[in-house]
Amino acid sequence: QVQLVESGGGSVQAGGSLTLSCVVSGTSVSKLCMAWFRQTPGKEREGVAHIYSGIEMPYYADSVKGRFTISRDNAKNTVYLQMNTLKPEDTAMYNCAAGWICGPVPAESRVNYWGQGTQVTVSS
Repeated sequence: QVQLVESGGGSVQAGGSLTLSCVVSGTSVSKLCMAWFRQTPGKEREGVAHIYSGIEMPYYADSVKGRFTISRDNAKNTVYLQMNTLKPEDTAMYNCAAGWICGPVPAESRVNYWGQGTQVTVSS
């Protein structure tokens, strides 16, 4: 059974940085399309980034491009989301997600496994 466990959320001031981690168990992270989604109350869930061994470049939503970096450590079976220059609008619940297929953008329909979520709060 594939399980995802996130950590690394917290509160930070605008301009600060956080790194989220997602440890995968039950299969190799290199076999999965790994993504980060975020959601705030009253808004649709947004696919922030994804990474997959079969694609050349990770995907980033326009809202985070140039500030966030997704990476994968196969030896640790872990995916990271490095978040720099954080803005108040980045405040959200962040979920790690995994699927067996990657599309051009992260999509909930292609997610097979979800982590429990970790809260990120950015104050101005």
